[in-house]
Amino acid sequence: MNVKKNDTVLVITGKDKDKKGKVIACYPKQNRVTVEGVNQVTKHQKPQGQTTQGGRITKVMPIDASNVMVVCPKCNKPTRVGHKVNHVVNDAGKNVRQMVRVCKKCGADID
Repeated sequence: MNVKKNDTVLVITGKDKDKKGKVIACYPKQNRVTVEGVNQVTKHQKPQGQTTQGGRITKVMPIDASNVMVVCPKCNKPTRVGHKVNHVVNDAGKNVRQMVRVCKKCGADID
């Protein structure tokens, strides 16, 4: 998946098209993401004893990851995600390969 938790994404299709939000959770096996304020449903819930109150509760449900695009933090535009290998020197002095997500429009690092 090219989308990670805490990314800002733009919904590109569906009932919440053109809404921006932050990714709350990712589910890679199902290829779905939960975005803050997107795909809200109303659930009717019974009261569970004395502690929880019943009524209508709004929940945020996951949507397919193909329906969102990552927003680049530098150019602030929705973009496809590319990958680049950086060679970084770690604390022990060894060269380490590091995969970094990059913006296809401006080339800036997303991570």
